[in-house]
Amino acid sequence: MVTILQVPLFVPANRPNRFAKAAASKADAVIIDLEDAVPASEKDSARANLTRTFTDKPVIVRVNAAQTPFYAADIDTLKSLEIDAVMLPKAEDPADIDKLWTSLGRRVPVIALIESARGLANARKIAAHEGVVRLAFGSIDYCADLGCAHRREVLLPVRSELVLASKLTGIAAPIDGVTADLTDPTIAHEDAAHARDLGMTGKLCIHPRQVADIRRALAPGVSEIAWARRVVSAGDGAVVVDGAMVDEPVRIRARAILATVPEDTR
Repeated sequence: MVTILQVPLFVPANRPNRFAKAAASKADAVIIDLEDAVPASEKDSARANLTRTFTDKPVIVRVNAAQTPFYAADIDTLKSLEIDAVMLPKAEDPADIDKLWTSLGRRVPVIALIESARGLANARKIAAHEGVVRLAFGSIDYCADLGCAHRREVLLPVRSELVLASKLTGIAAPIDGVTADLTDPTIAHEDAAHARDLGMTGKLCIHPRQVADIRRALAPGVSEIAWARRVVSAGDGAVVVDGAMVDEPVRIRARAILATVPEDTR
C-alpha cells in the first residue's frame, strides 16, 4: 500500500487530538511526525501518543534522524507498535536502514527522506536497499544544507535524480516534499503538477486543505485522458493522432495514463 500512496498527510505526534481529523481527510495515509513538528521538550510525551487505532488507513511514523539524541528512544517506542512504514529523515547511506532494522529488531518498510547533498549523492544506493520502498524529497532541509534557493528551477535536477534513482532500482516513483505556503491553495496544486511532470507520483502534505488540490494535480485531466483514449484506439504501428506522429513509446505513455483511471471509465 505504501508504494502507491499519493497524498500522505503529516500530523504532529504531540497533537493526538488531530490524529483522527487527519485520517478523516481525503489523504490516503497519515504520517505521525516525531521530528520537525515536535519541540525537543515534548519528544517524550509525543512518543507516548503513538498509536494506529484511530484509522484503517496506512500509518507511517517519521522518526528523528539517526544522528540525533532522540532517535534511539523513537525506535524503542516503535518496537511495540505495528505500523505500515517508517519515514527516515536525513537518509544519507544504506547503512542507515540496516541500523534502523537492527535497532528495531524487525524489518519494516522504509521511506527514505533525501534532505542533504550526501543523501542525494547516495540516492541510488539508498533506493537499492531491500528495505526502501519509496524515496521522498525533503526539499526545505536540502536547500538549507546547500544554501540554495527553494525554487523549482534550482531543484529540478534534484527531483529528476530521485525519479531516476527510483526507476533504476525498480521501486515506486518518489514522493515530492511539502509546500509550506498555506495562504494560496493553488501553490500546492502547481507544485504537485510540476512534480508529476517530472515523474513523481506523490506529494507530502502538511495541512488537510492541501489534499484535494494536490490529488487533483497528480491525476490526469479530462483532456489528457481523452488524448490517451484516442492514442490507444488508433491501432498499432506509426499513425497520426491530433496531427502528431504516434508510435509505441507514445502508446506506452497513453496506457500508463489510462491505468490510473478507474477501469469502468477507460
